[in-house]
Amino acid sequence: MSRTALRICPLCEATCGLTLTIDDGRVTGARGDRDDVFSKGFICPKGAAFGAVDADPDRLRTPLVRVDGELREATWEEAFDAVAAGIRPVVERHGPHAVGIVLGNPNVHTMAGALYPPLLIAGLGTRSLFTASTLDQMPKHVSSGLLFGDAGLIPVPDLDRTDHLLLIGANPLESNGSLCTAPDFPGRLKALKARGGTLTVVDPRRTRTARLADRHLAVRPGTDALLLAAMAHTLFDEDLVDLGTCAPHVDGLAELAAALRDFTPEAVSAACDVDAATVRALARELAAAPTAAVYGRIGSCTVPHGTLASWLVDILNVLTGNLDRPGGALFPQAATDRTPRPAGPGHGFALGRWHSRVSRHPEAKGELPMSALAEEIDTPTDEGEPVRALIAVAANPVLSAPDGDRLDKALGSLDFMVSVDPYLNETSRHADVVLPPPPPAQSPHHDFAFNTLAVRNQVRYTRPAVPLEPGRMAETEILARLVLAATGGHGADPAVVDALAVDRTLGRAVKDPHSPVRGRDPKELAAHLTGGTGPERRLDMMLRLGPYGDGFGAEPDGLTLERLLAHPHGIDLGPLRPRLPQPLKTRSGKVELLPDPIAADLPRLRAALDERPGGLVLVGRRHLRSNNSWMHNVPALTGGSNRCTLHLHPDDAARLGVRDGQPVRVKAAGGEVTAPAEVTDAVRPGVVSLPHGWGHDRPGTRMRHAAADPGVNVNQLLDGSLLDPLSGNAVLNGVPVELAPLGAPVTGTAGATT
Repeated sequence: MSRTALRICPLCEATCGLTLTIDDGRVTGARGDRDDVFSKGFICPKGAAFGAVDADPDRLRTPLVRVDGELREATWEEAFDAVAAGIRPVVERHGPHAVGIVLGNPNVHTMAGALYPPLLIAGLGTRSLFTASTLDQMPKHVSSGLLFGDAGLIPVPDLDRTDHLLLIGANPLESNGSLCTAPDFPGRLKALKARGGTLTVVDPRRTRTARLADRHLAVRPGTDALLLAAMAHTLFDEDLVDLGTCAPHVDGLAELAAALRDFTPEAVSAACDVDAATVRALARELAAAPTAAVYGRIGSCTVPHGTLASWLVDILNVLTGNLDRPGGALFPQAATDRTPRPAGPGHGFALGRWHSRVSRHPEAKGELPMSALAEEIDTPTDEGEPVRALIAVAANPVLSAPDGDRLDKALGSLDFMVSVDPYLNETSRHADVVLPPPPPAQSPHHDFAFNTLAVRNQVRYTRPAVPLEPGRMAETEILARLVLAATGGHGADPAVVDALAVDRTLGRAVKDPHSPVRGRDPKELAAHLTGGTGPERRLDMMLRLGPYGDGFGAEPDGLTLERLLAHPHGIDLGPLRPRLPQPLKTRSGKVELLPDPIAADLPRLRAALDERPGGLVLVGRRHLRSNNSWMHNVPALTGGSNRCTLHLHPDDAARLGVRDGQPVRVKAAGGEVTAPAEVTDAVRPGVVSLPHGWGHDRPGTRMRHAAADPGVNVNQLLDGSLLDPLSGNAVLNGVPVELAPLGAPVTGTAGATT
């Protein structure tokens, strides 16, 4: 019998509402939910393929446990017994830091991934934490922490009201947006143009987004920070700075002007390959627009000056009066945010509270660089123990981190490894225990992280669209049991994990002078919670304590889980609103324009003024039907334009003797790969492009479709030594490479060969 069910799509950051068709417990169709308060019916190819993702026959259905060197199917009890027996001796013998935790990108796309890893990290007490953030967005977290005092306080462009949008290293027509949750990003950009607004795109590739723009600037890869610094310099130099309503909340304006004095448009022109007049025009247009927003993403983060570029994005928003302004860049207010406190000085944001053991990389936001994971496993030092055991949750760093070959070998040397993953992939194949979560249709969904980045305040929750299959275990229970097994509570009822989280949160809330439940009894409050599961009770608690919540009766019309369930298409909480100075947590209580770590890194940017990279440089690219390494095992999402080819400009192809479709060897510091050439003027001369997430050709995996057309792992070209020093983010773009047709000497320029 056919029926329909609602589900929020977990396959990218757009978080679109879906209407699923269910036949005999199986998802047979997916379309956009026209009544969804946020996405209003929009759907992309990934969402349309939800059923195929859900029903992938290569998804693991039972746990795997390594016995006599081979992974074999096991019961859930056997699997968690093995986890406890593998992790606890490492902790007891070598200490908690000898256990590493690796969190992959899919964690932020599930309820379980938001609720339980923090408890696992705290319970273990390990500092050996590595996440996908240092392969992507950590520069933005660090710059936000330094500017605003909170690494999670990220302003997003007010897409629906802005008159002028400047995109740096972002391709939302392919990515659907990143650190900016916006269903139908393409439609929102077209609406901007239709109302007379201006779209400017800065990108070395003529992406689909760039083709839509009024102005496309093909800047030299890796020079975004120089370009942005010169624009900020121009605003000061031409007396165009106007802080608007931000003025009372800003500190360090004069110091900032002095720090940017050397970055004139003429000084950056050669390095960026952009003439000075164009740089000035960009700044003037930004200042003259009635409202404007600058938005930078992965192309501006995964470069040597990623934190400086991320900082300068918000500096431009501040200097033009567009920070915290409708039509500019605003701070969302999610329904599960903590109760807003009054404005005032906070604790600030600190970097480098500890360092990695081998290369002494400073932590950022409690994390160490993913690029350092291999050396933290395979390199002994006199300081501390190497990582001897690893817990990987929804992570495939063999493909997503630099130098996967080294990491591949390092994982094989661990004393113990557990992987929570639906697939036996390039990383989980090393695990001693694999714990497979159920397909997404069998899981509930609420977007904790992405609602803090949404272009409109709203709240939605969907229960599982189909019941849990016999033999499956809910992802929330898997992670709760993992917390217990790893922290010495193996065998306890997993419900105690949620109960403990509720008790701790309510215990803090009743002591908080700004909380609506100040002075009340935590047990009395817990008795009011509703929901059929521990995770639902936790969601109910967070909604009630949040900025729109009922405060456990203090605001009778406020949010609760019951009210949210009564609105299956979600509740609209209104457009983004100015919030400063309330969310600032800096020590001054103001936006600190020139934090000390930023000022200390500016000489490195000045040195880049004289850099003139020769030869070819590599950049990545996005595909609309892909999300990192997740989806290459789904036939509906591969083929067509979603292929692992090397883009290079016709001029470079002619100079190097490369024909379209011909295999080409690409070589860099970390190794070499061979990929078919795709000759196209979509890249600027001197730039080549390979997509990331490919390279599904290692033995021992069970991803048949991906292995049939594996592509190559672009990150194998990197040796992991290039990092943005402030954030520890891997440098993945603007990397020098050499190339040649297969069978010819590898060359990076017309005359040089190796």
